[in-house]
Order: sequence, then C-alpha cells, then structure tokens
Amino acid sequence: MVSRTTDDYVHMVTAGCQAVCEPAFWAGFDRSSAHGFYDYFCQLTEHEPKRAAKFGLPHFSWLCINPKESEDLKLADDVLAIIPKFLDRPNVLGIGEIGLNKNSRNEIKVLEKHVNLAAEHNQLILVHTPHLEDKLKGTRLIVDIIKSDKRIQPHRVIIDHVEEHTIKLVLDAGLWAGMTLYPESKCSPARAIDIVEVYGNENIWMNCACDWGVSDPLAVPKTMLEMRKRGHSAQAIDKLVYQNPFKFLSQCPKFNLPAP
Repeated sequence: MVSRTTDDYVHMVTAGCQAVCEPAFWAGFDRSSAHGFYDYFCQLTEHEPKRAAKFGLPHFSWLCINPKESEDLKLADDVLAIIPKFLDRPNVLGIGEIGLNKNSRNEIKVLEKHVNLAAEHNQLILVHTPHLEDKLKGTRLIVDIIKSDKRIQPHRVIIDHVEEHTIKLVLDAGLWAGMTLYPESKCSPARAIDIVEVYGNENIWMNCACDWGVSDPLAVPKTMLEMRKRGHSAQAIDKLVYQNPFKFLSQCPKFNLPAP
C-alpha cells in the first residue's frame, strides 16, 4: 500500500475489507543501501499504519529484503542486521516476503539467513515463489530449505503465489498456500477458484496484489463475487477469504482482529 493512493483505502473499506497485511516488497527499482531499507521499514511500521487508520483499516506488515535484491550479499547482510530492531513494532507479523526470484546461489543463501532469523525470533514466515518456468524448481528449493530447519513449524509458513503446478507440493509439506490475484499475471480470479475446486479450501488463502505495477486491491472481493456466480456458499466463501487468513495470522499475537 505504500505505492497506492488513499482512494484505494476508501475502495477497500467500501468493499468490506477488514485489514491490510503488507509484505516488504521490491519497489520497482533496487535500493542502493541499507539506509533505504531502514526508511522503508519505518514507512511500513510507523507511517502507513497511521494513513490506513484514517480510513478505519488496521495495517499490518512483514519485513525482509526481497529476493530480487538478494544478489548483493553485503547489502543483504546489512539489511538483515537491522530487521530485529523492528520486530517488536505492534504491526509486524513476521518475516516476508522472502524467497527466490531466479533461484540463484546468492538468493538461496539469503533465504536461509531469513529462515534462521525467523527461527531465532519465533516469527511467522511469508515466502515469494519465482515466476513462470522457474516457479516449480524454486518452490521445491524453498520447501526443502524450510523443511531442513527443524526449528520451523510448517503451519507457521505460507508459500505465496502458488499456481496449479505447485500447490500440491506446498500443501503436502504441511505448509500454507497463498494465491496472489493479479489482472495480468499469476492467478486470475477464475484460475484461483478452479484451484480451490480441485484442492479444497484447507490451508489456502487468496490475496490481492497491491504494488507499483498493474494490480488490483479489490481482487479478493471481486473473486468472492465470481465464487457466488459459480454457486459457492456464503460459508465456503467466508472460510476462504476471512477465516483461513484469520487462522494463520492469529498465530501472531499482534494480529488482533475480531474472531470470525
């Protein structure tokens, strides 16, 4: 939401959204120093919650250095060193969105360091998976890294951007699966519903992409309408779009929305 306007907050409130959970993400350009990340983390934990509160939306965030910026190991180490200073902020849910972009060795090293940081501080984990042809390989690498650290409990990890060819791998590992809804890439509403109809609605949630590119903060409400058209019950829709994320996020004591 740091790249969106206040109109987006108005639209989300009008559509019935109850909260915003914003991961640290790539800003469309590479930041040049850890100082830039420090300011960004301040924006996520101090300024954006105040802006969202003006429109009645609780704002939560995740912290990390995004995999797209993980090739620079010195920069990654500098950023990882400042993250613990922010973990006690009242809106921080955990470490994310960490993960892989090109499945490179440096990205893997930084992913492992993020996982270690989450384990040391008992944090939830949100993971980004690569795009297109790299997604299956990257998802396998991510799952192996998560499973190799015995301190990490699978039910406290959500693997985001799953698609038809990766969701079973994630669910079979006992991890949560996130479907990111985009107008032009990743999952469309129709594809997301198809996936739910094949794999069920346990340990799955849908999320709107809200970034500097072509994205839609109302993708989840629009998908709810599409589910209604297909005949899904109000209870099934509520479970997928509210109860499931509530169940996962409530593992962090800071997530204090009313129970469904």
